[in-house]
Formats: sequence, C-alpha cells, structure tokens
Amino acid sequence: MSVDAAPSRRFRAIWISDIHLGTRGCKAEYLLEFLKQTESDILYLVGDIVDGWRLSKSWYWPQAHNDVVQKLLRKARKGTRVIFVPGNHDEFARHYLDHSFGGIEVAEQAIHYTTDGRRLLVLHGDAFDGVVTYAKWLARLGDGAYTLALALNHWVNLARRRLGLPYWSLSAYLKHKVKNAVQFMADYERTVADEARRQGVDGVVCGHIHHAELHEIDGILYANDGDWVESCTALVEHLDGRLEILRWQEDLNATPAQAELPSEEETCASSSSLTPGFLRSMGWFARSTP
Repeated sequence: MSVDAAPSRRFRAIWISDIHLGTRGCKAEYLLEFLKQTESDILYLVGDIVDGWRLSKSWYWPQAHNDVVQKLLRKARKGTRVIFVPGNHDEFARHYLDHSFGGIEVAEQAIHYTTDGRRLLVLHGDAFDGVVTYAKWLARLGDGAYTLALALNHWVNLARRRLGLPYWSLSAYLKHKVKNAVQFMADYERTVADEARRQGVDGVVCGHIHHAELHEIDGILYANDGDWVESCTALVEHLDGRLEILRWQEDLNATPAQAELPSEEETCASSSSLTPGFLRSMGWFARSTP
C-alpha cells in the first residue's frame, strides 16, 4: 500500500514553519515525505512557508516545491484543519488575515488547546526580533549572508553524502559557535515566552530562528518547531496531549530517494507552469516566465 494511503504516524496536531519554498536551501523533498507519512487533526503552518524575499529577486520554483503546496491543499480538502500564520518572509499573506484559500485559514496568530487542557499561543515570532521589526534592511542583509552559508552547506553535504556521512548543518553549527547568536536566541525565547505570559496562556509555539526547542521558561512552555532548511524538524501533539519535537531524519529515519540535488533544467522551470494556484489566488506574485 502506498505511503499516501496509509500514513505511518498520526498526531492530534502538527506545527511546521520556516520551509522557505522558493529558495535553494529548502528541503522540500524531505518535507513532502514527512507530510505523506504523518496525519493530524490540525496542521499549523507557522510562517515563512514561502520565501517572498527571495522570489521577489529571482524566480526559483522546482516541481518539489509545487508538490509541497499541493500536498498541503490536499490535506485541507481531506479534512485536516490547516491554519497558516504568516511570517516576515511571507508577509504578503498578512493582507489576507481571516480569509481562507483552498481550505487553508490565514490568521495573525492562533490559540491551540491541547488534549490535556493547556492553551498555547501560536505565532511566527518575527515581531519579537528587533532587527526584523526596526531595521528590515539589516535583516535583508543578514538574509543574504544566511543564503551564502546555505549555499556552502549544500556543497558540504553533497560531499558528505558521497562519503556515506549523515546530513550536517553548517549554518546551525556557526550559530551555536558565535556567542552573539547564542545570546540572541536566548533573548528571543524569553521575549516570546513573556508575550505568552502577557496573553495569559500556558505556552507558546513559534518559529523564525530556525532552532527547534521544547522547554519551560519561568513556568511558560516555550516550543519552537524549527525549520525545513537546516534541521528538518516539526513539533507534534500526540493523541494524549504530549508534545514532542520530531527530527525527521533521526525519528522517522527518512531517506527519500528523490532527495538529490535538482538538475539545472529543474531549477530553470517555467514560473507560469509551476506557480501554485494558492499563491495566484492570493494575488501575490504575477510574474512572467524568466
């Protein structure tokens, strides 16, 4: 029986963010396998699903990225409640808050009620990043440096695959080695947790910084679902209310055969043939074939 017909794992809720469709760093093939092999009552898309910053500069949309969008729309059609909370890279969607496209609800933030009675605030988190909020030009400059690190990461992991070594994230390694980056993540976590406390909820689920975590901060549960550029992680709620960070390669032992470097022909595919109907319906990006 196909994987699509029989998902191997079922959860009450799944949170994913920072997919960055439209960029070369996106691990769309791995995400597609994850979506095929998991099922949930609710699926939260916690921002930066599509990278509008990159797409506004140059068009990159291979078939795997289109397949991810179609899979998300298919889940919504088949009864999964899909809630999209836009981030800074897909801020274009914030013009459509409280609307629904293809069954996918667009919301500024959400409150999730776990089976065991906890209330979790769901937001992307860019509003608590001072650089993004008050110096967008600097954020875009940092995005360029990050893209360069991901490009280097691409070639490093190509060599590692040929040597039979597992995936390794150069950018994640650099973030943990740079003192200021580590301090930024700690400050970010505390600030987001403070917002959850201000809103009177039990915890918060966010994304934005590409660093999956699940722990308490002064009595507030802080959960970051990570990303699908570096770590390929998701936050899930089990049927009994237990929360867990799933690391795709480690926990589900994913080895998608198609997770190879795209060919040059794929990367130059026509935007008119690959532009997802979901984006067109939002009137965001009408671009002719490059």
